[in-house]
Amino acid sequence: MTTHSINDVQEKRLEPLQLTEENETPGSSRPTHTRIRVRIPKEYNDEPVISRLVSHHGVTVNIAAALLGANARDDGWFDLELRGTSRQIQSALIYLDEMDLEIWGESDTEKDGW
Repeated sequence: MTTHSINDVQEKRLEPLQLTEENETPGSSRPTHTRIRVRIPKEYNDEPVISRLVSHHGVTVNIAAALLGANARDDGWFDLELRGTSRQIQSALIYLDEMDLEIWGESDTEKDGW
């Protein structure tokens, strides 16, 4: 998954976390939230990408903003707030990564309030 800091636009590579009981860490079941910006290419216009975040990964999704082309012929950009446990959010991010979507995330949640 390629992530970009909103502030410095530096490219980072995050490796997917295998979500097994062996890898459970303290706090993995604690409620949390994160905010991301995701580009969904027009090839996925018929795919329920955001709906699957809820139904398959158990996160609550708030669409804070969206930019869509006329008649959904172009790529779409979504500012999403994901709420759930750390494990659920990690699972949702892995799903987006496996779809090879461009994801921008905020690197400093305390400073910017994300």
